[in-house]
Amino acid sequence: MKYLIVGLGNIGNEYHETRHNIGFMVLDHLAALHTLSFEKKQHAYHAELSFAGRKLVLIKPTTYMNLSGKAVNYWLNAEKIPKENLLIITDDLALPTGSIRIRTKGSDGGHNGIKSINEVLGNNEYARLRFGIGNEYPQGRQIDFVLGKFTPAEQTLIATKIPVCADAIKSFARAGISQTMNEFNQK
Repeated sequence: MKYLIVGLGNIGNEYHETRHNIGFMVLDHLAALHTLSFEKKQHAYHAELSFAGRKLVLIKPTTYMNLSGKAVNYWLNAEKIPKENLLIITDDLALPTGSIRIRTKGSDGGHNGIKSINEVLGNNEYARLRFGIGNEYPQGRQIDFVLGKFTPAEQTLIATKIPVCADAIKSFARAGISQTMNEFNQK
């Protein structure tokens, strides 16, 4: 069985370890755990993880956030992965920093990466792991906030939560979305 695991983010040093790039950070952690390295391929940095008899195709889109759907669609088709085996890791302003919520579907909530994926796939019915980045910004400064770096206190918190996300990804592939939601939405 194959799974497509997509960490959302933006490429380039100016976006490295910003709040909007938490999806990249989670996949970088998972890859490091298994001594994998990402290779630039079509529309994404790509790595593959064999785990519990399953193949996890890990991608970090190179399309920038607003065109994430292009990379997701390409890799679903290229690897012949069914949409029910797709998991998107994304930042979420609506959740407190470090909170993790796994869902089977949902609106884009104003997130341009999710909006792009919804548009390309034609619906919003795919699994996503939402990683809270909080919403502690002045009115009109949302873009600066999401493209800003985590504070030292936030860095300490997310360092404890990123490994939880890696475990949730493995659970998704091994046990399925329902069991993963039951286990990880409680943490």
